[in-house]
Parts: sequence; C-alpha cells; structure tokens
Amino acid sequence: MTSARIAVVFDSAGTLLSTWRTAKDVLSGEVMPDVQTTTLTTESPDRVLTMLPVRPRDVMAEPAATLLSTYLIANNVSYAVSCANRPVSFDEVGVALFGDRRARVGDLQDCIRVVWACCRDQPAVALNVGVIVNLGLPGVEYTIATGGVPFPGAVEAIRGLSALGADVYVASGDRVEKLLPMTRRLGIPDDRVNGTATPSGKAAIVRRLRESYDRVLMVGDGENDVAAMREADLGVLSLQQPGERSATVRDAAGRTITDLVEVVDIAAGLLRGPKAYKR
Repeated sequence: MTSARIAVVFDSAGTLLSTWRTAKDVLSGEVMPDVQTTTLTTESPDRVLTMLPVRPRDVMAEPAATLLSTYLIANNVSYAVSCANRPVSFDEVGVALFGDRRARVGDLQDCIRVVWACCRDQPAVALNVGVIVNLGLPGVEYTIATGGVPFPGAVEAIRGLSALGADVYVASGDRVEKLLPMTRRLGIPDDRVNGTATPSGKAAIVRRLRESYDRVLMVGDGENDVAAMREADLGVLSLQQPGERSATVRDAAGRTITDLVEVVDIAAGLLRGPKAYKR
C-alpha cells in the first residue's frame, strides 16, 4: 500500500441513508411520495430547497389551519438553503418564505405522516422537514419531509475505508444535528460532518480537501452532488436508492455502484496510483 492520503466524501440522504421522501404541492394539494426532492427543485430555476430546523413532533401538535409562515415566525424558526438552481441571497429566500400566505402547517403535517408511516418501525431514523420556495410566485410551492436509516453495508463500508487509511467525510444538505446520531453510529468523526451544504458548498468542501489529500472521492446520488463529483478526482454515483437519475448526474460520475461496500475497492484502486481509475 502506498502512503498516498485519500478522502472519501459522502452525501447523506439516498447515499449513506436509505431515504423516504415526500412532497406536497401546495397549489394543487397533491401529495407525492417517493419523490426526489433535489430533482423536483431543479425542474424550475426559481425553486430553492429550504430546510427548517423544527421538530416534526412540534409541527404535528400545531393546528393544521395555521399558516406555515405564521408558525415559523411565532417560533423564531430559522432556515437553511440546501439546493438552488442559481445564486440566491439568504434574505431573498426569507422574504418568500416568511411572506407566504398559501402553505399551511397541515401541508407539512401531511408529508410527515407519509414518511413516518414508512419508517416508524426502524430502530433509528433521521427525520427532516422543509419546503421548496419558488421565488417566482413568490412563496412556498411544496412542503417536504424526509426520513432515512443507514443502508445495509454502510457500517462495513466506513470500516473498510478506515482500514485502508482513508478519511471519511459527509457533505449533506441536511442539518448537522440531524446527521450526528447517524454519523456517530457509522463511526464518522463529528468534525468531518458538514451539514446544510448547497451544491456549491459541497463542491467547495471537495476543493478544500484536495489541498490536503492526494485523492478525493465524492459519492452521491442526485443533482445536488454533481458539482462536487466534478470537483473530485473521481465522482461515484450510488444507485442503491431506487429512482431515476438524469443524464447530468450520470455524466458527472466516473463510476457507478449499487452497494456502498463497492466504494472500498474503488478507494483501494485510487490508492494504487493516479491512473488506476482515470476519469
């Protein structure tokens, strides 16, 4: 084995975590289970995937008819931009979010119920909620909820990478406090867990790591991982989470996997030399 240093960066939802995602179209009332929220976001240049640091149980205790914006303001809830199609300012998103007069707390509750029904029997669940803000409306176009548990083989993959001497990082659009119970279970140090990372933020993380490591591998599953895959020495597309992937996502990846354990062999190949897995 060479002395080359390697970093492996994972997305969380859909990559490390088997994830249930549900969105509700606030305008039509349609509830959409098993939707890829980042793909839904990228379908319009005005959409911004926005995570809300609230406890789902607190949301479920609120009257369904309450305006979501009223609830957020009354409880001093902040927000984090997870994915956007173009540069947007924090304030621009806030004006659309807190000024919205369409979305109700009940719209978010509907998403939480669907996700909770899918994963309530799991031993450990990372449950997140948020909205897709449309700056063209302006306002909340979709409410969303996601729940995730580690994929089978995730623990083995992290252990295998550690045995190679690779350092494992997480770059995710989810909030750090939601990620830590899962990443600790997987054995990933807290200081290598990066939350609320936008696509450009993930790319910046990979770019920074390339200054310290000989090889950097980015493992993701969706549109919000494309920039980071392109920035890495090798982008890996995980298909372990069912669903369609666009040509853009597939083209950004040098390798495709269907099981996380495959990442260990790929990392071992990178350690053997710069041309072992040339893109």
